Amino acid sequence: MTVQLTDPAIAAFVAAINSGDKKAFFTALTENATMSDDGTDRDLDAWTEKEIFSANGHLDVESLSDDGLSLTAVYTNSTWGSMRTRWSFTVTDGKVSHFETGRA
Repeated sequence: MTVQLTDPAIAAFVAAINSGDKKAFFTALTENATMSDDGTDRDLDAWTEKEIFSANGHLDVESLSDDGLSLTAVYTNSTWGSMRTRWSFTVTDGKVSHFETGRA
């Protein structure tokens, strides 16, 4: 990671992805967390298994905006290779309650 993440919930989210730690990832989320990919709501469990954990996902954060609640990163996984992506987060009570990702 080339950028220091300022929000602890988002830092935990990214660290869990980069270490492949599914338990830590879901600990960083609220119980009823949701997500969307390119503007389409997705099933969180199915999407993260396919796009992150089974595909060795990794985020290299390039920049932050929106007081640290949005980031641009190079996302790499074994399915799609590397691509520049954007991630936006809603943090509730110290955990990620929603995230949106897509191509940057």
